[in-house]
Parts: sequence; C-alpha cells; structure tokens
Amino acid sequence: MEILIKYHHPELERIEKLAVGDWIDLRAAENVTLKAGDFRIISLGVSMRLPDGYEAHLVPRSSTFKKWGIIQVNHMGIIDNSYSGDGDVWGMAVLAMRDTEIHRNDRICQFRIVERMPAVTFREVDHLGGADRGGFGSTGSN
Repeated sequence: MEILIKYHHPELERIEKLAVGDWIDLRAAENVTLKAGDFRIISLGVSMRLPDGYEAHLVPRSSTFKKWGIIQVNHMGIIDNSYSGDGDVWGMAVLAMRDTEIHRNDRICQFRIVERMPAVTFREVDHLGGADRGGFGSTGSN
C-alpha cells in the first residue's frame, strides 16, 4: 500500500515506518514557543494522499505530554482521504498546560491509516432486543 507525500520544509526529517509498531511518527515542522494556556495548530509540514477508502487517525505520542506539556485539543485528529491537495498541510491542534518550547523535527504525534466506515442507514425501532446493562458508566458498579 502506498501513500503519496509532499514535504513543505526541506529540513524536515523524512518519515520512516518503524520495524516495530503500527503507528508512524510525525514531527513538528516549525519552532514553537507556547505559554501555559496557549492554543496553536502546530504544522507537521506534510501533505499526503491516502489510499482510496482510508483515513488517518492522528494522536499524540505517549511521551508528548511528559516532554512538552501539550495536549491535543480534539483528542484525536481525523484526516480524511479528500484532504489531499498540495496545500492541505497536516497539523496538530494543541493546548499548552505549561510554558514549553517545541523544535522543528521533534516527534510530537503519530498516525495510522484505517478503513473508512462503510455507508450506513438508520432504521427506527421501538425495541432493540438486547439486554440492558444498566446505563452509561455502570459497568462494574453494584
């Protein structure tokens, strides 16, 4: 399976698929200084054309908060197949929880591609037929 990629900064390190793991690291394409409470979309410096029928899921790396004190504000970024023009640069929307500096080529997030959800329809019914489990948040409670 092939992903076409365009780099927008010549000094940005090229993406490499690691031998171990299913997620691919992405790097900050710019130097960023944030104060606690600042919001910013950090450029990842790449545009990609994903294979037909796939979308990308973008999340922080496990060390991102510990190293830089930033959280991804939308929990998980979804980049669909149609976001594939030369100017459709990927970014990570973050909120700084402390003062921090991120440098170009710091690995701040990761992505994987997954198949898009198939087309669905909805049919209204009076009863679903499954057993009630006690409502949202009730698992394991007595």
